[in-house]
Amino acid sequence: MRAGGRYQAAIEVLQDVLGQKTPVNDALRDWGKAHRFAGSKDRAFIGNLVHDALRKKSSLGWQMNDDSPRSLVFAVLAFEYKLPLADIKTAFNEDHGPGALTAAEKTRYEKPIAIDNAPEWIQADVPEWVWPAFEGNFDEDAIIEGQALTASAPLDLRVNRLKMDRDKALEILTPQAAKPGLISPFAMRIARSGPQMRLPNVQIEPIYQEGGVEIQDEGSQVIAALINAQAGDKILDFCAGGGGKSLAMASDTHDAAKITAFDIDKRRLAPLYQRKLRAGAQNIEIVQPPLANLSKLKGSFDKVVLDAPCTGVGTWRRKPDAKWRLSEKSLDVRLAEQEIVLDTGCEFVRNGGLLFYMTCSMLAEENEGQVYAFLDRHKEFTLLSAGEVWEELFGTSAPKPWSSDGCSFMLTPASTQTDGFFFAVMEKSSDGKAPEIKPAYSPENT
Repeated sequence: MRAGGRYQAAIEVLQDVLGQKTPVNDALRDWGKAHRFAGSKDRAFIGNLVHDALRKKSSLGWQMNDDSPRSLVFAVLAFEYKLPLADIKTAFNEDHGPGALTAAEKTRYEKPIAIDNAPEWIQADVPEWVWPAFEGNFDEDAIIEGQALTASAPLDLRVNRLKMDRDKALEILTPQAAKPGLISPFAMRIARSGPQMRLPNVQIEPIYQEGGVEIQDEGSQVIAALINAQAGDKILDFCAGGGGKSLAMASDTHDAAKITAFDIDKRRLAPLYQRKLRAGAQNIEIVQPPLANLSKLKGSFDKVVLDAPCTGVGTWRRKPDAKWRLSEKSLDVRLAEQEIVLDTGCEFVRNGGLLFYMTCSMLAEENEGQVYAFLDRHKEFTLLSAGEVWEELFGTSAPKPWSSDGCSFMLTPASTQTDGFFFAVMEKSSDGKAPEIKPAYSPENT
């Protein structure tokens, strides 16, 4: 395809995403099926262009004084990719291109509207209705945190220590330009460079097929490591989904912990069967819903992991369309689900055991707000300080997470260059009363 055809394709996909509220991956897939002549490089470029337009829809629309799909595509080419106006004009005039540039588009290229004068929510590219909560959480860092969520995310991998070490994995993945992660000693990162650069399809490589590596954001890897799974631990991964954290804990313990993976949705749990076989993780037991299948295990686990359903604000780098589809109603649904997950999952923690609550949200209502409300309902649990464990596991030179209360903390694209993840740990007492002094959470006392 010529450049003009690619630009027009991106406009058509954006019309589907923004006009019909179609998830971006579905819209790109549907476009590809209807235009089978498009090659893999064409589809990759169109996908990158669409995602880049969605990441900065508000600020690009402000600069253009128009947030229509055509204006967004033009703005990405002009302000993000910094293509010469003559090249854009030529491409737009091509057969199957978007058509001749308008006078307004030429003016905006030469004299874009300064983003510094825009409302803060537009500068941050955060939906206007979300901004008060976002600003209330991050205060003077809110714009920085919002803008960090507009960046293109890298491809992160986790080495499976049941099969190999990271040095060996990095050597094998040299052709894919894999580099060590920033925080986890078992993470690897492959960056995207430029709009036409495709991330490699690692899933077709033998190292992936044979279980040497897994695709997992480094933030998720860090959260799994903070659980500090030990040989002999009985661990319940209560909202296991596809099992990424179960697999990471199996790797951390060299498959010497007994991990029970459960999810209320069979479809989410289904990939774990093949993933655990590929990883060689024999001590992961998968328990299918309904919840009654776990009833005999109440009060028996050393550690219960609740990676709760959430709005996914922390994943906006990877799923920018979700940012603009998020609604107050969907947030309310997630808040109700999180409360149920906490109240149900805590029943499986043994006396003296630990409860881990985590989300991939960056909204306080889903994070600290849920933890404090849970502690009010369940006096037998005490919030522990998780700060000390960070340096013990990752050292002093690694990027530091963001914290509002000094106990729980949050990884964010701005602070740790990962997806956004919230992490809190609570201990269940043996007598139903909170201890007078809060104990500190540390690898040494788990």
